[in-house]
Amino acid sequence: MTDTSPDTSPEAQAAAPNSALAETPSGAPGQSSEPRAAATQTTTPQTTEPPPSFVKLAMRNMVRKGRQSLLHFGLTSVGFIGFILLVAWFGRPTLPQ
Repeated sequence: MTDTSPDTSPEAQAAAPNSALAETPSGAPGQSSEPRAAATQTTTPQTTEPPPSFVKLAMRNMVRKGRQSLLHFGLTSVGFIGFILLVAWFGRPTLPQ
């Protein structure tokens, strides 16, 4: 079964010339041309998404590896608190008796 309808996919529409762009303005050089102004407004802008941020990638990775991430977070927090307590212990003031 063959399809005889014209291709209306976005790729085919982008490849086909726009009828408003094919028209040439017949006015003087200083005059504004209505078809050209309409053609620039009706073209669809190509939206390109920026690459995801490092925070978004880190959160996605943490969700993907949930248990391991929680274990590493717990070890890091215990190590940091232990380091702070060690520095406080060695830096404690000596009181005269």
